[in-house]
Amino acid sequence: MTTTHKTAPTTLPRLLGGLEHADGLATLDRHVGFHGALTVAAQPGRPNDMLRESVRASGLGGRGGANFPVARKVDAVLGERRRPVVLINATEGEPPSRKDHVLLRGAPHLVIDGGVVCAAMVGAHEVIIAVEAGSQREFAALDQALAERERRHVDGRLKIILEIVPDGFVIGEERALINALNGGPGKPTYAPPRPFQKGVGGAPTLVQNAETAAQLALIARHGADWFRSLGTDAEPGSALVTLTGAVAHPGVYEIPLGALLDDLVAAAGGLSAPARAYLIGGYFGTWIDAARTSGLRLSNADLAPLGGGLGARAIVALPESACGLTETARVARYLSEQSAGQCGPCVHGLAAIAGGMELLARGDGRQLPDIERWIGLVTGRGACRHPDGSAKLVGSALTVFADEVRRHTVDRKCTGNGTPVLPIPKRAATGRTA
Repeated sequence: MTTTHKTAPTTLPRLLGGLEHADGLATLDRHVGFHGALTVAAQPGRPNDMLRESVRASGLGGRGGANFPVARKVDAVLGERRRPVVLINATEGEPPSRKDHVLLRGAPHLVIDGGVVCAAMVGAHEVIIAVEAGSQREFAALDQALAERERRHVDGRLKIILEIVPDGFVIGEERALINALNGGPGKPTYAPPRPFQKGVGGAPTLVQNAETAAQLALIARHGADWFRSLGTDAEPGSALVTLTGAVAHPGVYEIPLGALLDDLVAAAGGLSAPARAYLIGGYFGTWIDAARTSGLRLSNADLAPLGGGLGARAIVALPESACGLTETARVARYLSEQSAGQCGPCVHGLAAIAGGMELLARGDGRQLPDIERWIGLVTGRGACRHPDGSAKLVGSALTVFADEVRRHTVDRKCTGNGTPVLPIPKRAATGRTA
């Protein structure tokens, strides 16, 4: 196996480098031949302070959706002063997102390397990689990669375990995932203790998304300054984005944070039909009128004035031939059915909102004031953030598609052709890497 040090790539792709072919960098030889060997090793009970400071200097935020600073999570785990566990969240229950699937299939060793880096930072003896039951190809790629690493004794005394968890939208929330791994129901809660205090098996647990782990594997190789050479000062680095809908080549793309939405669409071959709006951030994201997206940069800072954020980094271009109200009603019903069923705002509030949106999409506007009121009632009152994200999506639809509301309820007409655009419940088709 070659151990030649590789020169740090100065441009994109970074994460998607070497994945031009179907099998990508799935083997250890191809992985090391492209990225170079990982020189960091996990030493249980001995946190690597130098590595931790490099990650802090990089400014890396979590790529799972919340953008929480990785260094702060590491500090919280170390503050518990007990033997920690690392958990790589490789679930991707967001229907329009495929970014983690692309990484797991094409670059499983990069994700595993990221788990090793996490373990090195906190001195963990064990890394758990959790994959959904329905992600059979991703599980197989990881399983094969782990077997290859074990045969070659790549990871020393570090124990790396692959676990299967139930499918579902909410299982990706870190506390729901930990509950499932601990043998309980995969339901999220926001009551203490937090994962860094008491997580898998009761141990302090560092939870990172699969893409975040892959980014850490590259930072460990090339350093903080290299990482910050792309992106913005506040949001450095690159990120994977799943772009689907009315574009010529739907797929997973790597962008520098702060890139223009126009440039991303151009990289996907341009629009395949005129766009009415963009859903940015996945199903907890927001609709943004296409008329307001010229010159729009893809960063949380630039999206915030429009009420949005990058979230799960899933973007859907909605064609003018589709009805925004109908599409939102479909998603609202899906989200209500994905509820963990443990609080009133989720069980009753989201069901009421979904029902109201379905009536609205059929031309009955009598519940429109109630929908707006219910959005306010569920926000901030759930046992987890599921009601908040669902309400945010619906609220943005009522604003962006106000003309559709009028057409449906006053003119009794729908501009949509009836062809669904947003994937429910089936995930978006596998994207191509570029």
